[in-house]
Amino acid sequence: MQIFRSSPANRPRIGVPVRLTSSSDPDPRVAEANALFEYIVELLREGGGEPVLLTAAVTDDGGLAAALESLDGVVLPGGGDLDPGLYGEERSGVCYDVNHAQDELDAEVARQAIDAGLPLLGICRGHQLLNVLYGGTLIQDMAPGTVAHREPAPAHGAGPWAWHEVAVQAGSKVAALYGGGSGAVTVKIASGHHQAVARVAGALRVTAVAEDGTVEALEDPDRWVASVQWHPEALELSAAERLAPFRAFVEVCRNRP
Repeated sequence: MQIFRSSPANRPRIGVPVRLTSSSDPDPRVAEANALFEYIVELLREGGGEPVLLTAAVTDDGGLAAALESLDGVVLPGGGDLDPGLYGEERSGVCYDVNHAQDELDAEVARQAIDAGLPLLGICRGHQLLNVLYGGTLIQDMAPGTVAHREPAPAHGAGPWAWHEVAVQAGSKVAALYGGGSGAVTVKIASGHHQAVARVAGALRVTAVAEDGTVEALEDPDRWVASVQWHPEALELSAAERLAPFRAFVEVCRNRP
């Protein structure tokens, strides 16, 4: 476990499981996901938190429970596809960067964080992982529809994203991250995924849906666990737009019971 200690002691300590596939992988999506991981770590620090990188060694030596005792929250970042075996399906040829060690690390961090009552935010893959952990399933490859969720030929300055807006449900945890308070909020999102939630886990509540029905945000109504399918860390957003949800999540972690 690597800890950034350049921050004051009152900064909430937020665990982030590291990405395990090297950026030298020939699939360019891997390097993109690794860069986004670094942006998340940076935004948590800028938002007032102390990022704590959780490695596979934490689960290997049984020390994850002890590590989580020192944390105030967890973020599950994006990355490659989950092994479809986790939700009872055969793997199709469209899946990329299926990494069993990554699945094990992310899932174990998520399970134990939830059991420990830590605030937990899932992003993209993290959103999909939470749905699977709670008993839901995924679409292994989305058919083209009325809303673009990935951009095969990005426009200059738009990044590798398809852009659209989603309305986030009033009173939800994600709405609060975007300053919605008790009201609904509309968010312009950076979308870049070929998989999505299929069957929603029974214990989770859908709090944002795209116009084509794609589940864009989920939460556990009984604890602070929430997730978004989009990338709030995307560089193409303004600095204020990028920082706001991470700063708000840091405050959730700071004020947890």
